[in-house]
Amino acid sequence: MKSVFLLGVFALASFIVTSQQLPQVSQYLRNQFMINPAAAGVYDFTDVTLAGRMQWAGLADAPKTTYLSACAPLSSFSSRNKGKYNPGLRNSSGVSKNPEIKTGKLKHAVGTQVIADQFGAFRNLNFSGTYAIHLPITSSYNLSFGTKIGIMNHSFLQDRAVVADVASDNTYSSFVSNNGNVNVLNVGVGMYFYSNDLFFGISADQLTKDMVSFGSGSGFYDSRMHFNVTGGYKIGLGDDYSITPAFLVKYMSPINPTIEGSIQFEYKEWLWTAVSYRHKDALVGMVGMNLSSKFKLGYSFDYTMSDLKQYSSGGHELVLGIMLGR
Repeated sequence: MKSVFLLGVFALASFIVTSQQLPQVSQYLRNQFMINPAAAGVYDFTDVTLAGRMQWAGLADAPKTTYLSACAPLSSFSSRNKGKYNPGLRNSSGVSKNPEIKTGKLKHAVGTQVIADQFGAFRNLNFSGTYAIHLPITSSYNLSFGTKIGIMNHSFLQDRAVVADVASDNTYSSFVSNNGNVNVLNVGVGMYFYSNDLFFGISADQLTKDMVSFGSGSGFYDSRMHFNVTGGYKIGLGDDYSITPAFLVKYMSPINPTIEGSIQFEYKEWLWTAVSYRHKDALVGMVGMNLSSKFKLGYSFDYTMSDLKQYSSGGHELVLGIMLGR
């Protein structure tokens, strides 16, 4: 039984390392910054997001991801210092509409991300900083370019590996002897074209692969470049309703591109629900709302449609957003 479990753990890890090196998020529509550094600073306030994700729940040592992100245009800091924000809005309650995306002006923005991703006996920690510049194309459209630089730490957790016979298991011995704590420089770039109703972005991650690394191990993590293309358009349906069809295409060589299509429905720019189909992987249902002018909450459930559905009860993702200085 332990031998079967061990094989399952390493097979799962091999699958993830080959086809999903970076954490997967279902609620990308609500936080574009997680997949594109050029989306940092789209809103004119400090946008903080804290999230937890459990993928393939019910499967032993399935991927678990926690992340914290924050971004803001530099102008938001000086605006607050000048007292342009009304303190009476800080404790507002009840229905609060989505913040407006303002375009038509030059903006410089900064951001940061901290991501912890663990699957089986493997753990990745990612720390990065982001800079983006937003250029006005017209009064309604902006084009932004962003870059992020950070460090990714890869480690093999020997105490979490289940082994039937340590002495005769060559795979386990290889991981223990060759894979300690490895740190890799991570560089990503992105382009983001947007208005209050439309967005289109292209981004790339892990551009330096493992060219710059340091640590005690020889590295089990074969870093590959990742590319994302995303887009969507918000369509108004009267005064209270809107619908936003969107897509996300992900590519990492040598795996075929993966395609995800989404449709989001909003009521009074306050309450939202969405459904996504991730090709040959999962059907995702989502719901969320603005709790106030400061807080927003989202939840999504992934119904597994791949061969893993016989072992997994699905995936869960909970996202809390904090809008500071709005």
